[in-house]
Amino acid sequence: MNPANQMKHSRPYPSARQIRRTCSRELYRARKKLGRYIPQPAVTQAEELYYKKVLLNLPYISEHADNRKVLADWFDENVCGEVAALWEVESDALAKAFRDSFGG
Repeated sequence: MNPANQMKHSRPYPSARQIRRTCSRELYRARKKLGRYIPQPAVTQAEELYYKKVLLNLPYISEHADNRKVLADWFDENVCGEVAALWEVESDALAKAFRDSFGG
């Protein structure tokens, strides 16, 4: 196999703006699935936390960009507990809402 061909088909990392907007959108959809009010300061803190965690694990997330189940599992393990504590909801309920909205 030609190594130049592999480079041609590999994805570049997304920009910081793209990552921030995607994180915000994913948490917004999960929040809607929860069906309860979350105060704006808690939403902002959760978005910032999620954004930082994604940046720290960007190589792993980019590698598994096509596998939403793996990414949803990553969210459950690394982010869900802290966001659930910020939003004062059960971790299981948030994990289910995220999975339903994210498609994993």
